[in-house]
Amino acid sequence: MQESVESLVRLLESYRGRDKVIRTVCYGSQLVGGVLSRKAEADVSSQRLGKSLLLFSAQLSQCRTVLRLFDDLSMLAYSRSYGFGDGEEDRGVRWISVLTNVADQLYYPCEHIAWAADAELIKVKSDKWWLLSTVLWGTSLLLGILRSLRVLLLLKKKLKRCGRDGAGNSHSQLCRQMRGEVLSILSSMADLSNAIHWMPPGFLWAGRFPNWLVGLMGTISSLIGLIQMSTSDSDQTDST
Repeated sequence: MQESVESLVRLLESYRGRDKVIRTVCYGSQLVGGVLSRKAEADVSSQRLGKSLLLFSAQLSQCRTVLRLFDDLSMLAYSRSYGFGDGEEDRGVRWISVLTNVADQLYYPCEHIAWAADAELIKVKSDKWWLLSTVLWGTSLLLGILRSLRVLLLLKKKLKRCGRDGAGNSHSQLCRQMRGEVLSILSSMADLSNAIHWMPPGFLWAGRFPNWLVGLMGTISSLIGLIQMSTSDSDQTDST
């Protein structure tokens, strides 16, 4: 029990870990609130609790938006360190990653402007800026899926070579990397489904998701993110 509490504390002490926890609670609240709201006609108490959870989810989403006001420099530092991906072995992975970094870098100022407009700090309409940030987020997710598919293809080829060479350690490491890429694809697909939902009506299934389904997709993505973060931390601990 104490170890679990200490692990949670360490997770919350880091910005990345805290954001993932807030994200999970945010979408989890939306999932439960959406489910309870569907039962509102039969149960008044469920309706009240459902609405409260949806309001709580909205406040956590707003919290994450405010915290992302300070993410531009860290994203810029990462983009500069990656550059044109000269360290990548595959040209396809390199250029997909570069385009993803461009989409991510542009996403932040667009979201900041939309937030500032809603907060009445600047006199512009926020709708087009929210739309642009959603498009950039969806583009980044789609590029991430393509990148993971490309990496999976390359890892599969390496796995076949390891099978012929009989390298056991390399085989297990490649399998672990492939599982990570599969999880990334599932996470991005869940987020992409929500990104399309938030597009203007008439575009695929835009606007058709009920609250519980948005919460479900976000919860799936968030839990995968926590699993990946935990796996990454354990791998670093093992290597040290």
